Amino acid sequence: MGYLKIKRLIDIVLSLLGLIILSPVFLILIVAIKLDSKGPVLFKQKRVGIHKSHFNILKFRTMRIDTPKDTPTHLLENPDQWITRVGKFLRKTSLDELPQIINILKGDMSIIGPRPALWNQYDLIAERDKYGANDVPVGLTGWAQINGRDELPIEVKARLDGEYVKKIGLEIDARCFFGTIFKVLKSDGIVEGGPGRKEVAAIKEEASR
Repeated sequence: MGYLKIKRLIDIVLSLLGLIILSPVFLILIVAIKLDSKGPVLFKQKRVGIHKSHFNILKFRTMRIDTPKDTPTHLLENPDQWITRVGKFLRKTSLDELPQIINILKGDMSIIGPRPALWNQYDLIAERDKYGANDVPVGLTGWAQINGRDELPIEVKARLDGEYVKKIGLEIDARCFFGTIFKVLKSDGIVEGGPGRKEVAAIKEEASR
């Protein structure tokens, strides 16, 4: 796909510029995280990239170091208890995602694409297979993120990722880029714990009957 080569060039240029321009923000956040809680500044987690390859996604750490590993937030019992004070701010503003600029520069990710699933989110991976959404570069943000973000059920998210695959090009990437800025400024669509939290609660309630 010819556009993917152009897309990669755009990713390299913008990620380099982003690292340079945002370096003071990185420094401030690093200090804030270290002062707020014990543990590393960065959080690494195995995610699924293009063609279902695995890579370690980078984020600023927002949770305590004793948080259960490789567990989606919505599957944790009372997710808020694991999030640090600085972490709440980082998640609300999406600043915890900034280190993924490094993933973009390395080629693990693109700026725009389906959000990388956890390695054990088999249901989401399987749904994306139906639409060919596992065969394009994963992204920092994407079509699903500006059309619902955390509020979306897995089936809807995968379908939107499929729409992105069909329309992939400069126009939809630009719409995702500027749409994300608008969403982040409004903190729109962020539901702590994601769409599965209510579903998990309902299952537990049903099982207890």
